[in-house]
Amino acid sequence: MPPVTLAVVGAGDRGTGHAAWALAHPERAKVVAVAEPRRTRRERFAAAHGLEPAAAVDDWKALAARGRVADAVLICTLDRDHLEPVLAFAALGHHIMLEKPMALTEDECRRIVDAVESAGVTLSVGHVLRYTPYTQALKGLVDSGRIGDIVSVQHLEPVGFWHQAHSFVRGNWRREDEATSMLMAKSCHDLDWLQYVLGEPPARVSSFGRLSHFRAENRPAGAADRCTDCAVEVEAACPYSAKRDYGDRLARGGQGGHGWPLSVVVDDFTPEALDSALREGPYGRCVYACDNDVVDHQVVAMEFASGATATFTMTAFTEQADRQTRIFGTRGELHGDGRTLRVYDFLTRTEETIDVFGEGSMDAGGGHGGGDAGLMDAFVAAVATGDPGLVKSGPRESLTSHLTVLAAERARLGSTVETVHRPAPAAAAGPAAR
Repeated sequence: MPPVTLAVVGAGDRGTGHAAWALAHPERAKVVAVAEPRRTRRERFAAAHGLEPAAAVDDWKALAARGRVADAVLICTLDRDHLEPVLAFAALGHHIMLEKPMALTEDECRRIVDAVESAGVTLSVGHVLRYTPYTQALKGLVDSGRIGDIVSVQHLEPVGFWHQAHSFVRGNWRREDEATSMLMAKSCHDLDWLQYVLGEPPARVSSFGRLSHFRAENRPAGAADRCTDCAVEVEAACPYSAKRDYGDRLARGGQGGHGWPLSVVVDDFTPEALDSALREGPYGRCVYACDNDVVDHQVVAMEFASGATATFTMTAFTEQADRQTRIFGTRGELHGDGRTLRVYDFLTRTEETIDVFGEGSMDAGGGHGGGDAGLMDAFVAAVATGDPGLVKSGPRESLTSHLTVLAAERARLGSTVETVHRPAPAAAAGPAAR
């Protein structure tokens, strides 16, 4: 069987990372085209995949104008730019892997689902947490009945103080009007994951959260607008110093320092390029002098049709760590930390610890603990075999979890309890040819 051909729309860190799976599995997938507006990124990507100049363009519309250029398209643009390329490439018969979130409004999410179902193409949304070995082991324990019926769940996403500063204070996801809510941008993963693990979506949600710390009134005395201009004693006492964080990563070099998030800040990994980026670009700004408005902590409370309840907490103010989950059942209790599962049995009063060996850390820089690879493995297999059932994050599942996120944000902003309306069943559609 020839390899599945892929076109990539958006050669940022996510697009480049997903496409790297094809380089590691050349017998299964091959990248044949890329659309990326930034010249350095586009040329570096084309060189890595051996693309001719004509196959590397600066606008996805130029690819779409050529018709069906590949078996599948990986759409990895910024969140607000998902809808149009999905509609265009689905109409041309491409199967689609779409980075999360699928879209930012209910209307756009539903239009995407309608488009792929009408075209009969496979859609896989980038909910990589569904695909990790850790998740599969945890879900297997839950589904086996080992801890009985689920009564309640506590789930924590420790974003990490530096990650919040990088992505959600200085970075692309700092403002709702330019990107989306923090819950949609970062934690749609988690609400989707809870739905997957419990086997049902929430029926009702409420939520609380705000932007508490990264505000002008918390700026230290004497702090400059940029870390490069800050007084030595002020910068030295600040946990959010861009000079320290990115400088340390640059110094580590090939030992993990030159990947994400440093790769978002500079294209050339030199002290001169970093100094220029911090003096002129967004990532050198004082975290108390940015134009950010997304929350830095949030809690979502959920009630399920089964009667189970769950709380989800997202907070910036943690060390970098994996997500942590406690699931309370009628026959036992399960604790998970992204790498290890601990099960306590009420009947025998014994405890079992299960080590789950993923691939790398659970953040984007570590491939989400094997989730990035698992996502691509399942998507390519679905395209190659014509079996969309191999995808764990298809259109209807993803629509449901996005509706939960949108309901939770309405609840937070309106101080309400919101009902989550489930989408209607999918209409039958014939699969598109590979």
